[in-house]
Amino acid sequence: MSEHILITGGAGFIGSRLARRFADDGHTVTVLDSLISQVHGEDPDNDSPLLRSLDGVATVIRGTVTSTDDLRRALVDATVIVHLAAETGTGQSMYEIDRYVAANVGGTAKLLDLLANEPHTVRRIVIASSRSIYGEGAYRTDDGRVVFPAHRSDAHMASGDFSVHHPGEKNLTVIPTDEDAKLHPSSVYGITKQMQESLVMTVAPTIGIEGVALRYQNVYGPGQSLKNPYTGILSIFSTLIRQGKAINIFEDGLESRDFVYIDDVVEATFLGATHPAAGGNTFNVGSGVATSVNAVVGGLFAAFGLDVPTHISGNYRLGDIRHNVADTSRLKEILGFEPETPFEVGVQRFVDWVKNEPEEGDSYQKSLDEMAARNLLK
Repeated sequence: MSEHILITGGAGFIGSRLARRFADDGHTVTVLDSLISQVHGEDPDNDSPLLRSLDGVATVIRGTVTSTDDLRRALVDATVIVHLAAETGTGQSMYEIDRYVAANVGGTAKLLDLLANEPHTVRRIVIASSRSIYGEGAYRTDDGRVVFPAHRSDAHMASGDFSVHHPGEKNLTVIPTDEDAKLHPSSVYGITKQMQESLVMTVAPTIGIEGVALRYQNVYGPGQSLKNPYTGILSIFSTLIRQGKAINIFEDGLESRDFVYIDDVVEATFLGATHPAAGGNTFNVGSGVATSVNAVVGGLFAAFGLDVPTHISGNYRLGDIRHNVADTSRLKEILGFEPETPFEVGVQRFVDWVKNEPEEGDSYQKSLDEMAARNLLK
């Protein structure tokens, strides 16, 4: 059945590719996007390849989810909503609190308020949630119990102890975190994503709409922003490598994340929007593999065929987690989908794309200075 898909934030990294996936399958696509300069440049019509990629693919409405009028225009005839619009970036969220809450929580509330109080044709809404809502995620104790440790303390990290601790336990082993895990985000960004998800999954069924929550892990690949210093260590490190600048590796470099390739994320989201069995469910969207920051640097060096000096500094950011790896079994069991792009393959594709992109100015240091000035970077 042909759907009319509304993608909020649809001119971004994930949304622009997802729009094409829907269009290629015969669906009508509308995109609502504010085209912020941090992602799209000062003149999006000329500066944003992501926006240009939507030509002939989707109807683009320039507007914001914080505007009821913009949302009302975008909702006309929509049958499925994929709600991607959000301010992203753990570090920046810790000092631009009002902006993150207004966009992520306020925008979601406005969307649901319209759906609850005005006529519409929407039957399903997919919310782009985040691995950040788990905080430190799941760990196993020596005697086999699963625990969910509290956030790491400033005092421990200041002493060079970056491990995760839990009362009464000497050793903890990180394990894949499933969708039934404790939710205890450690950043403002994570809190707003948890609220977005909770709002959608609570309100949607009460107004006759199927809710689907997708907890994205660390998404990467061709098309991600090389301008935005607040998200994506692959982009940040790639810019430094191209400029021949040294890479400062935080903590001890052993901290890890679940990096999932953009094509796998797009396909999982497509299924979340269209698969009959997806309604009412929550899914982790990740690779199911943990990759350390040291391994990321090594993978980028191999893909570029060159390296730069690295320094494991022991610096750390308040609000960062230590490890992250997703249990993706529910995605396979219900939607029949398994992410299929290994990191070494995905990072090579990413680097091949980066090599043909304009070299961006290094705004990363400015972002670090902003955090340090607020005592969030140590």
